Amino acid sequence: MLPTSHATRLLLLILQLIKLDKTLGNAHSLCLDLTIKSQSRPGQPWCEVQGSVDTKPFLHYDTDSNEVKPLGLLGKEVTATKAWTELSQTLAEVGQELRMMLPVLKPHKNKTRGPPTLQTELCCRREAERCTGASWQFSVDRHTALLLDAMNMKWTVISPGDTGIEEWENDQVLAEYFRKTSVGDCNHWFQEFLEHWEERLEPEPTAPTLLSSDNEQSTDLQLMAWVIPSIFVSLVLIGITIRNHRRSRTTQEILPGQI
Repeated sequence: MLPTSHATRLLLLILQLIKLDKTLGNAHSLCLDLTIKSQSRPGQPWCEVQGSVDTKPFLHYDTDSNEVKPLGLLGKEVTATKAWTELSQTLAEVGQELRMMLPVLKPHKNKTRGPPTLQTELCCRREAERCTGASWQFSVDRHTALLLDAMNMKWTVISPGDTGIEEWENDQVLAEYFRKTSVGDCNHWFQEFLEHWEERLEPEPTAPTLLSSDNEQSTDLQLMAWVIPSIFVSLVLIGITIRNHRRSRTTQEILPGQI
């Protein structure tokens, strides 16, 4: 057997590696799905929002009640937080901002009658206690038209025929608003919520559906650059320790025969 001191050090090293992997792999995503209508019938909201964390619903908002309602235990656990109050105020603001853009939208292939409906998905991701992704996806009448990677402010036009959407790329004020809301506000809310959800959420088995960014790729490279050499060093230390222990035992067995 290995000496107790060597075995203890190796065990501590392995536990540190496991802890690091668990921390860096503890990724979670928060998404807000907004449905915006320029016009609505009496008694029907012109804006509805469904919030989810790791695809689990935790809030619902609509302009008819003008109230953010918690869903399930995840929602109830964060209603008393400052972030919940801030989120409630921001949802109404974002909904109104997006509604003002609806009149300029002219879908290339409008298969529905009446004014178009805008579906917007805002997602932010946290891993290793920091924001690693933030994105917006804009769809007109459920046809994806435009994507925004808010981490590097990269726009991707999916449906060029949806005139009115393409102009958003050149609107710096609008782009900054989207960046602030996703990378700033959403990330801030999520950080506070996770303090209450830590014991209820499991790490995501796969990455959430977010736009790829240079920041995420950099995180993966940093993880590989640290973990792989650490594992190699651990194996080398184990090999050296075992070899030295065997030599020590051999020496002890030979010495009595030489006396």
